[in-house]
Amino acid sequence: MEDTQHPDFERIAEAITFIQQNFREQPRLEDIAKEVHVSPAHFQRIFTEWAGTSPKKFLQYISVDYARRLLREDHATLAQTTHQTGLSSTSRLHDLFVSIEGMTPAEFRNNGQNLVISYDFAPSPFGELIIASTTKGVCYLAFPEDPEAALTDLHHRFPEATLQHGQTPHHTDALKIFSQDGGELSKIKLHLKGTPFQLKVWEALLTIPAGSLTTYGSIADKVQNSGASRAVGTAIGSNPVSYLIPCHRVIQSTGIFGGYHWGPMRKTAMIGWEAARRETSEV
Repeated sequence: MEDTQHPDFERIAEAITFIQQNFREQPRLEDIAKEVHVSPAHFQRIFTEWAGTSPKKFLQYISVDYARRLLREDHATLAQTTHQTGLSSTSRLHDLFVSIEGMTPAEFRNNGQNLVISYDFAPSPFGELIIASTTKGVCYLAFPEDPEAALTDLHHRFPEATLQHGQTPHHTDALKIFSQDGGELSKIKLHLKGTPFQLKVWEALLTIPAGSLTTYGSIADKVQNSGASRAVGTAIGSNPVSYLIPCHRVIQSTGIFGGYHWGPMRKTAMIGWEAARRETSEV
């Protein structure tokens, strides 16, 4: 499997946290490099290798003003344009190539009885992840700090399923999402355990193009339940396949990124990383 994890990710993560906490002061390259204990030249190199853009540009991507500007865009039009130009099949603006199949009522009710779930750990630009799949598609993706805790969570979600360690073609196809070369993406298939409302919300999240942002209220409107922002937030927080269903692209209406199950730093990293690649794709 392709190694998609940057060797200096922990240092980059530390820098992103510093940038996120101090973006109002617009810290200089020297200030950020000092914070992570490397020279400015070295930091510029490793950060640009990871993000595909300079720390200064990344700082612009995660500022509140940038977020507010993105929120004013017509996401539906952007998604349509992306699809028509072919970007959705050849770059990270791939979301129209992700399909969701809900588990059957019996699978849902029986907690995965008779399902065989294969799981594996893999690197990514945002740290090590765990990915799991049934024969129909990916059913779980998370960014755990503790591998054992991740397996416990997976077992809790499917207590009657048989878990086995191993890589599958579904894993390989899904992890191409993190490819740095923007190569051809296969159809990513998801096999998810969720209520009809959750599945509807998760499908709405797939309409948010990579590098764009939306709000909880906007997702509520998409599922034709404008008064259900709180319920939408709960459904978003229950997303079992982090990043593949892009819950990280939903932020507060004020432009503040807000919380994230796998940590606000990781959410910020994902938003900035995608923004950099969106700009590169549009050049």
